[in-house]
Amino acid sequence: MAEIIRERMTSKMDKEFVVFLIGMRINRPWKIHKWLPVFLAMPKMLKELYSKPELGFISQEFWFGRTSIMVQYWESFEHLESYAKSKNSSHLPAWSKFNNKIGNSGDVGIWHETYLSKPGSYESVYINMPRFGLAKAGHHIPATGHFKSAHGRIQNNI
Repeated sequence: MAEIIRERMTSKMDKEFVVFLIGMRINRPWKIHKWLPVFLAMPKMLKELYSKPELGFISQEFWFGRTSIMVQYWESFEHLESYAKSKNSSHLPAWSKFNNKIGNSGDVGIWHETYLSKPGSYESVYINMPRFGLAKAGHHIPATGHFKSAHGRIQNNI
């Protein structure tokens, strides 16, 4: 289990970054043969991404339920797009398989949202938490002084 850090902490990124939300929704739970392969495609991609830092993937957090969500952090939109389109990555075969086996059947849904972030456009706070989310992707620093309030964190992340 990750170490719980009891002090008030925040995160700081040195440059622009991308927050990529991706997930799936199990619409027909009894069709395990449809949604399980979709679910199992992600671990292969994550293994690939973590093993090749040059791809620009930084970190991720994941929650599983009927609607699952993964928050990913990337160095840039160009890195994310390059990975998604690369014929040498695990993504394109998984995307092709989804389109061929699921398509618009309604059995399982997938979704994503992409946010471009830059210094001064985000803030965070963590209390009684392990290093998590953006603090795991970037610097994990005490939320003291200028970083004590949300306003101060936004102003000092410029």
